[in-house]
Amino acid sequence: MIVYIRLLKESFSFAVNALRNNKLRTLLSLLGVTVGIFSIIAVLAAVDSLDRKIKKDIGSLDNSTIFLFKYCFGPSEIPDWKMEQFPNVTYEEYKLLKNNLTDVQTVCYQLYAGRENIKFESKTVSSISVIPCTYEYSEIEKLDFTEGRFFSEQESNSGENTVVIGYDIAKSLFDGISPIGKEVRLYGQRFRVVGVLKKVGDRMVSFGANPDTTIYPTVNKIRSLFGDNNETMEPIIIIKPNKNIDIENLKAQITQKIRNFRGIKSDQIDNFFVNFLKGATDMIDEIISFMNMAGWIIAGFSLLVGGFGIANIMFVSVKERTNLIGIQKSLGAKNRFILLQFLFEAIILSVFGGIIGLLLVWFISLILTYALDFEFVLGLGNVLLGTGLAAFIGLISGILPAISASKLDPVEAIRSGM
Repeated sequence: MIVYIRLLKESFSFAVNALRNNKLRTLLSLLGVTVGIFSIIAVLAAVDSLDRKIKKDIGSLDNSTIFLFKYCFGPSEIPDWKMEQFPNVTYEEYKLLKNNLTDVQTVCYQLYAGRENIKFESKTVSSISVIPCTYEYSEIEKLDFTEGRFFSEQESNSGENTVVIGYDIAKSLFDGISPIGKEVRLYGQRFRVVGVLKKVGDRMVSFGANPDTTIYPTVNKIRSLFGDNNETMEPIIIIKPNKNIDIENLKAQITQKIRNFRGIKSDQIDNFFVNFLKGATDMIDEIISFMNMAGWIIAGFSLLVGGFGIANIMFVSVKERTNLIGIQKSLGAKNRFILLQFLFEAIILSVFGGIIGLLLVWFISLILTYALDFEFVLGLGNVLLGTGLAAFIGLISGILPAISASKLDPVEAIRSGM
């Protein structure tokens, strides 16, 4: 064991001397490894950061959440013009599913309304998102509050003039004072604020409006004002299933109940869509996987060039130290000792290049995080991957030079070095 530790120490010394004595040649050879490791780790770190951001943005919704309405999330054989003719889901259908579905945690009814202005005394916030919904919305979306609460089941069913407002709206309208219990004006009506949401920040991917600039009134109040056939508001039923259930069976339940309620005949197609959030997240995962694959392909060429550079410098190193190899062998050094010596040196040189590449990724990630207000994360997994890749490139590149060094005849090696 001591022999191998000493061997590693000597190999490290030879690698450092190679860097010191032939700076330009060594750095040019290491440049390929540096660029390769930088390319692959930069791509992986960027994709990981993007993936983390997307998952954080959609993390408020369970991956198994179901959206029932007249449009399809993904590609469909039904043309858009035909979907436009489908009837909207109704409040009665929401009550039907809520009272009759098994294997679900909750069912929510909401409207996608247009943007509106909201007022408090002399202050106005323009173009905010309005999401009228039932009380179950807070059980489906993971909403965090700075103050107050979501409206209750009684307030929701009776259609009281209560609202929950987003962080940015509260900050703009109330400027430091507590909004709880205050009345804001929306649609020409007074609504009492019962809750203020915590700040969410900008989202890259969002299924719906940003909560920071959204107000949530009770859906029955909005229905009493505008009725159920307002063309500016799109209704949707959101269903949160229980854990570890047969999703296809639940989908069949939903489909059959809605078909029966609407009187759809057996030879007619569904005039609604049961959309799964998982389908949308799977599509995002496919895009992320494609980006990772593209990154590996691009970086692979750089790593290949880097491997040739390391092999080249190791062949030169063997040539320059032929005399020394002959002396070592004449003093009893075995072939594997010489082999491992050059392999370790190749690995150490390659890891040097990899570390430089990792440092570049880390430095650039700090700059971009600060400049773009987007968190680029260089995770431990990617650091270990980069280091491991560099060591592997060094190992592969150093095999042939190390074998050629280990097979040198000691007499010939000493003679050729004189």
